[in-house]
Amino acid sequence: MTKKQVIIDTDCGIDDAQAILMALAAPDLEILAVTCVFGNAAVEDVCQNVLRVLSVCEREGIPVFRGSSGPLVGVSNPVSDHFGGDGLGDVLEDKDLHWEEKIQQEHAVNAMIRLVSGNQKQVSLVALGPLTNLALAVKLDPYFPEKLKDLYIMGGNMEGKGNVTLCAEFNFAVDPESAYVVLEEFLCPTYVASWEYCCRNALTWEFFEELINQDAPAARFMKKITSRCWAYSKQAMVTKRDVYFGPGFVSYDAYAMAACIDSSVVMESIECPVRVEMQGSVARGMMVLDRIHALEKRHSVSVLTKCDAAKFGRLLMESVRQPCRKQSSKDLI
Repeated sequence: MTKKQVIIDTDCGIDDAQAILMALAAPDLEILAVTCVFGNAAVEDVCQNVLRVLSVCEREGIPVFRGSSGPLVGVSNPVSDHFGGDGLGDVLEDKDLHWEEKIQQEHAVNAMIRLVSGNQKQVSLVALGPLTNLALAVKLDPYFPEKLKDLYIMGGNMEGKGNVTLCAEFNFAVDPESAYVVLEEFLCPTYVASWEYCCRNALTWEFFEELINQDAPAARFMKKITSRCWAYSKQAMVTKRDVYFGPGFVSYDAYAMAACIDSSVVMESIECPVRVEMQGSVARGMMVLDRIHALEKRHSVSVLTKCDAAKFGRLLMESVRQPCRKQSSKDLI
């Protein structure tokens, strides 16, 4: 059986790490590359975080590429401290002084274009951070989107409920122009796991405790990086998520990855055109759903709404129980 080819574009924080582990555990996925972008941390930290995750599962053969260090337009805003200053909870002391030697020299955007062009209509792109690399890819190669098989995005929102601003979700808020470009110009099948989708399909804190207490290297890694992070504490301060949706364990980026791995995880979705607001002083970065086709756009996306919690939970559990297995870097770079 032919494996599904995937490129993961990430700003590797704790939930990205969980999503990458999920992809590594999926037997039917071939990860062609991991491309890095600023977001949860500076892009240099993101690169190191990805290398750490791959190392946990002995999958260092997968090529990692450094990408955009700031948004498409304007100056880079300070990175989020949601997952700590380094993106992985500020608990890892084993700094690799030679990490740059392990990163491919080619820029992430160029690598993305090359790999997709060489495998047209075969590659699924899973975008877990700000969409800057994707926006640059379509600007460099206008035919890039039509060469993709499909695109999975964790980001945006569908009800104007924001987590970093009043109306916008983090990945879209830090680079609204790139989010706008991608959702206007990527005409391939596109699936959006919005902030509300993730929050509405939260798992229990009891499940989280079971997840991180498995006897496996990946589980121990996840337990360590979540150990001091308030976002992974049942007793944490009240967040916007709690106010809007109530408490629960949410591994945001894993929802987009799960949809890529197994489409049956998604039970319901809304098919409609969308647009990212860029001008509003209050709503900049908000994703607007056009259910009445007032925008007269020719392209609709699938905005995910309901998740099969049991299947999603199984994928999460498999991600931390996985045995270490190597993947050769031959033919990938």
